[in-house]
Amino acid sequence: MAYLNENYLKLQSGYLFPEVGRRVREFCEANPKAAKRLIRCGIGDVTEPLPRAAVEAMKGAVDELGHHETFHGYGPEHGYEFLRSAIAQNDYRDRNVEVADDEIFISDGSKCDCGYVLDILGDQNKVALPDPVYPVYVDTNVMAGHTGPSRKDGSYEGILYLACTAENNFVPDPPREHVDLVYLCFPNNPTGAVASRVQLSRWVDYVREHDALLLFDAAYEAYISEADIPHSIFEVPDARECAIELRSFSKNGGFTGVRCGFTVLPKSVLARTENGRRLPLHLLWQRRWSTKSNSVSYPVQRGAEALYSQEGRKQVRALIAHYMGNAKLLRDAVADAGLEAFGGVNAPYIWVKTSEGLTSWQMFDRMLRELNVVITPGAGFGAQGEGYFRISAFNSRANAEEVARRLRDLQ
Repeated sequence: MAYLNENYLKLQSGYLFPEVGRRVREFCEANPKAAKRLIRCGIGDVTEPLPRAAVEAMKGAVDELGHHETFHGYGPEHGYEFLRSAIAQNDYRDRNVEVADDEIFISDGSKCDCGYVLDILGDQNKVALPDPVYPVYVDTNVMAGHTGPSRKDGSYEGILYLACTAENNFVPDPPREHVDLVYLCFPNNPTGAVASRVQLSRWVDYVREHDALLLFDAAYEAYISEADIPHSIFEVPDARECAIELRSFSKNGGFTGVRCGFTVLPKSVLARTENGRRLPLHLLWQRRWSTKSNSVSYPVQRGAEALYSQEGRKQVRALIAHYMGNAKLLRDAVADAGLEAFGGVNAPYIWVKTSEGLTSWQMFDRMLRELNVVITPGAGFGAQGEGYFRISAFNSRANAEEVARRLRDLQ
């Protein structure tokens, strides 16, 4: 009999969103009338159709595959040059950020990449994570054996948790102690917070001083509305020496069901061996992709490329404006209901303090029972998330308006 990976046995009872789904199913089965008026504002999945530019590009690419003259088989493991070049030019070089085409690796999403990157990092690394945090950062480290057992509050031994609170505007300061690997996500999921250039510079200084590595998740950068907020960690001087950036087309281009994202790994980022050698991670990441992946399908990459066309950019802006319009409606309604809200300005998430005396899961049950609205309990994002819940603005305008109306009725 084969041995299993016992690190999986350390995981909590269920990943947050499947647990939310289980509770919603049970409620719907017991309350069929309420189920008919249920509106989901929990998981951050998009609802609007794909941009037409991407649809037409994917149709054209599929048609190419139907002819000998234009057929494509296996593509480059790291992504087609046409997409890598479009990303490097439009997302970076046009913003005066130097990124080479071959420093970009195309994947099926940033969620996957934040777990895959652990393939090229050692087990000895001391990991620091924000709290509350996107659960995938935690669980992938548990699966890889980088933590000790779980504690009663759901945290894990061996991880340094960086408290993100209303007092620090949900942006943690670098710790006084040493860590080897830091995860940051801005605009933040779940709090909707953003980090200023000064705050990110402090983190880059810390990481360089401690000879550490920064994993920067910028999946929501397209939602930034304030002009002075960095879209990329590489806008910060010296970040190319110590940072890896993760991005996705899921939320800006509506690709949650299509699947396409990318990682930027500069050739200047180094890591060390146990005997003190310093080697570039770029070569290891390249080898990892060459061995374990055939990248993303040709039609999908053509669709992603089309998002950078003139029409594609216009359609992406319209999508973002739609969801951020929802965010304003929902945040205003939360305030009218007498609840304290954060986020919803540079990100499509509203982070809300629960009604006095209620835990985040109790608030989840109350919203489900009284308003027939699904939200995400803050406790599922970490100990510091207790006492909060997240509302997602990814929805139709009609649903957002209806949820806003119901929220105003919340007593």
